[in-house]
Amino acid sequence: MFVLVGSAVTLLAILAVRVSSKAGLPSLLMYLLMGVVLGEAGLGIQFENAELAHALGFAALAVILAEGGLTTNWHEMRASIRLGVSLATIGVAISVLIVALGAHYILGLPWELAVILGAVTSPTDAAAVFSVLRVVPLPKKLTGSLETESGLNDAPTVVLVTLVSSGAVDEHGPLGLLGIIGYELAAGTLIGLAAGFGGAWVMRRAALPSSGLYPLAVLTLAFLGYGIATSVHASGFAAVYVAGLVLGNSELPHRAATRSFAEGLAWLAQIGLFVMLGLLLSPGRINLEIVGLAVAAGLILTLVARPVSVLVSSVVQPIPRRELAFISWAGLRGAVPIVLMTIPLAEGVDQAERLFDIVFVMVVVYTVLTGPTLPTVARVLKVARRSEPRGLDVEVAPLERVAADLLQVSISPSSRMHGVEVGELRLPPGASVSMVIRDGQTIVPERRTVLRHGDDLLVVTPRKLREQTEERLRQVSAHGRLAQWLGDRTRRQQR
Repeated sequence: MFVLVGSAVTLLAILAVRVSSKAGLPSLLMYLLMGVVLGEAGLGIQFENAELAHALGFAALAVILAEGGLTTNWHEMRASIRLGVSLATIGVAISVLIVALGAHYILGLPWELAVILGAVTSPTDAAAVFSVLRVVPLPKKLTGSLETESGLNDAPTVVLVTLVSSGAVDEHGPLGLLGIIGYELAAGTLIGLAAGFGGAWVMRRAALPSSGLYPLAVLTLAFLGYGIATSVHASGFAAVYVAGLVLGNSELPHRAATRSFAEGLAWLAQIGLFVMLGLLLSPGRINLEIVGLAVAAGLILTLVARPVSVLVSSVVQPIPRRELAFISWAGLRGAVPIVLMTIPLAEGVDQAERLFDIVFVMVVVYTVLTGPTLPTVARVLKVARRSEPRGLDVEVAPLERVAADLLQVSISPSSRMHGVEVGELRLPPGASVSMVIRDGQTIVPERRTVLRHGDDLLVVTPRKLREQTEERLRQVSAHGRLAQWLGDRTRRQQR
């Protein structure tokens, strides 16, 4: 019965991704609803073990963060790293303070619950950010800053929620609390760097007997960073994200297979996590008071705390006001606030169940409000990229013995590569189109072979020229045969 229900729910969750993507919503809403339907108010499955939910939730977040690091391009996020780190530290501190003050003086919550509410709702959710923002055509510096923030801002809030829930804040004081958070972030980052660079060094020299072992080994190295960090009371979340970032941007065998494996595992973790959190909810406890408090707390967070925290954080890396406004609106909350609420539930904090219900309703309401509006807000604020070359779908297969990659390029209906001759692609020296697949038939191309919509190309390129080759293909896809050839500079350097 467990296997039957589990497989059915997983298949429905996979199909729900298509529905949520069309609606512009993070798929977490579908998964949360599935959990509620399966729970006590629906099919009657009872799940009230907060400690187990806490452990499983943290494990799922580690998987999601590892996948986020592995699939993030360092060159794209490097320009915005300062703003991302500032949002994850200074921004979180300001947001916690504002929400806590508003929750206490406006909503009338006790100080303990007010601080917990501010802490659990201040971090953005990595799964929501990675799934939604990567389909919105934004400048790299915006996506980079938001992804960096979501990858690192869990660490300080986990520490704060744990200390407040256990009643240990008074023992350390404000300075001690800042010291603990600083140590956890710094130590976790260093451990993640060590695990990433050390793991990459090992993987480049390991000759594993099966290609399927490489993705497993890379993910294990990222989780090794998490385990080492938590064993020395550092931030495991910072460590696993940084380790994944280093490993994902290193020249390792079977990188595409590793990213695909990590993506699939992250989807599975999201499905299990959100369904489990939906099971924790008791719909019978939701009333007008809970909904009112959730909406009011969300207004404080969305309209006051988030904009102020973004404005102050931008001091380290000033950006235009339109981009600041978009970052303020794009502070996506998802599973993270609900997962963090399992800490006070497990610690037995007074009124923790009531606060859990408030946070749950708040996440659902403001995810529905924020997610679908992001493309429109980006257009209104004029921060969306005008020309997004989405005509190519590139997969990489490694040819290890000759240090080359095989690129599979699909020419979509929107690509301007249609009508271009193979010789007009003008790929970098050493790269070539080896095969064209058209209507199920294979064609060995010549220089005068004309490419068409729906064609699949197999392009062989030396690994050191892979980025130049991909860039050239994207240029032709976006601008046609008249696209500027980036290889001119390379030829001049070679001469």
